[in-house]
Amino acid sequence: MTDKQSPGGPSPQLFFQTVNGHMRTAALKTAIELELFTALGEGHSTPKALAQQCGGSERGMRMLGDYLTVGGFLIKSGDEYQLTSDSQIFLTKSSPAYLGPTLDFMLSFPIVEGFKQLTGAVRTGRTMVGEKGTLAPDHPDWVTFARSMVPLMKAPAEWIADWVKQTAPGTRKVLDVAAGHGVFGIEIARKLPEVVITAQDWPNVLTVARENAQTAGITKRFHELPGSAFEVEFEKDYDVILLTNFLHHFDVPTCKAFLKKVHRALKPGGYVITLEFIPNEDRISPAPMAEFCLIMLATTPAGDAYVFSEYDGMFRHAGFGKSIMQDIPASNERVIITKK
Repeated sequence: MTDKQSPGGPSPQLFFQTVNGHMRTAALKTAIELELFTALGEGHSTPKALAQQCGGSERGMRMLGDYLTVGGFLIKSGDEYQLTSDSQIFLTKSSPAYLGPTLDFMLSFPIVEGFKQLTGAVRTGRTMVGEKGTLAPDHPDWVTFARSMVPLMKAPAEWIADWVKQTAPGTRKVLDVAAGHGVFGIEIARKLPEVVITAQDWPNVLTVARENAQTAGITKRFHELPGSAFEVEFEKDYDVILLTNFLHHFDVPTCKAFLKKVHRALKPGGYVITLEFIPNEDRISPAPMAEFCLIMLATTPAGDAYVFSEYDGMFRHAGFGKSIMQDIPASNERVIITKK
């Protein structure tokens, strides 16, 4: 019988691609650090021109360019390189969707070290990077997250803000739990000028959210609630409570207990908007959402990539009714809408 994954017969190709995955990471990181993609966007297309613009060697630029072409980041014709459409949008510094800064968090110590110690995490069922992993109070890498991940969150933040404006235009009071950069609440405030945002997070992280609120010109409608989401007191009668990339860090009992707190803080008819990496019920598709579970294993004591039925069960246990899930264009995440 022919192997379904190898139509031409057995092949070690997948093994080598996976074992050498660190090479792809290093090549992309180097290209971003040298601003190679930006230089290509400005018309420097040959190894010689790239070397002069990026401060590298002609030999090195040729080899890096060829490697990135094989990897799908560039197109090569003769001795000239050009950007793919994805590279143009996401890897040139002039693009508003530039993802270069995300490397600061995605390649940060707890994530890289967590995967170095993955064998131990699989054996124990929890992170090996400290007792609480990335969930330690005032963990400094959440400041890194807040400062670097805005480009990836722009599309879902705009989608959520548009949804609130269209579906709940009377929204006046919004709680942004674990706000981080604050972009989700800020985008709603930009769409609805009467909205007041309360951003909850650790004090060091709220510094970043405050800066972003100032840049957006909503300082007078931006309030801060510093501390642990599990310990601080929430006000009552919020129209919308945002739970963006939060619940996946914790086990089911912890999520259920927290959602009861959320239920008490929400006014009747109000909405909880949850943004998460939510794989299909088979837990193996779509790939970017399904693979997220391993990040939780490597970096948290008990987090997971929960499927929709699990989230729906958590919300129902907390007293909510039916939840609905929707995909977000240009994102690896999905939104769950829950009404009280």
